[in-house]
Amino acid sequence: MVEQPQNVKQEPSVWEPPMWREQLKNIYSMRKFRNAAVDSMGCDVISDTLASPEVYRYQVLLSLMLSSQTKDQITSAAMEKLREHGCSIDNILQTSDKVLGELIYPVGFWKKKVEYIKRTSKILQEEYNGDIPDTVEKLCKLPGVGPKMAYLVMKCAWNQIVGIGVDTHVHRISNRLGWVKKPTKQPEDTRKELQDWLPREYWRDIDELLVGFGQQTCLPVGPKCYECLNKEICPVGKSNKKMPSSKKTKKEEMKEETE
Repeated sequence: MVEQPQNVKQEPSVWEPPMWREQLKNIYSMRKFRNAAVDSMGCDVISDTLASPEVYRYQVLLSLMLSSQTKDQITSAAMEKLREHGCSIDNILQTSDKVLGELIYPVGFWKKKVEYIKRTSKILQEEYNGDIPDTVEKLCKLPGVGPKMAYLVMKCAWNQIVGIGVDTHVHRISNRLGWVKKPTKQPEDTRKELQDWLPREYWRDIDELLVGFGQQTCLPVGPKCYECLNKEICPVGKSNKKMPSSKKTKKEEMKEETE
């Protein structure tokens, strides 16, 4: 039998950020009240839980399609109008593009989303018997649906955790904390990196946890590092602990409007 060499440091089989457990624990502490916009206006909250399972799943899908480049408050208002109008596949298909546009305005790119919603609804009616696809691959084939939406649909509509939904908040925070081996440019790259090392037990909660953290503390512009529990163990926080000026440029305000 060959003996193992003594005093040889064993390298971890999977790369992981050195401080991630402490950083995550701090984020849980900062999010303990769950009072961010995403907590009261997430896709599962603004969809009708009293509707049939098929209609509820359809509304979850639509709410995520509307949410792209749109603040939660605006998405929630649009979904409320859609639900009052009648947010089922049959009813949406019978609604004119003009009326549908008026219902979802002013979500970002609302004209394009009218087209996506109509095309998607037609596909669901003809190919899925009035329900939505139950795999990421099939969901991503629908007009206007990308990986982030698909993974969130799987979680919120089908109660299946098959991946992490990475939006701009999760993408930004993961890069700031050093939760990726090297800086990533696209949310999809960040998702793959996170899924490589983050234990699956955290996958269900991580997107909502970080989105709320990004809405309240780790802002896209002017992050509140001075009040963040991670300021001493975050690469960005270490050099950004002073309270900034409250005055924002027009460019900064516009950036916040889309995140």
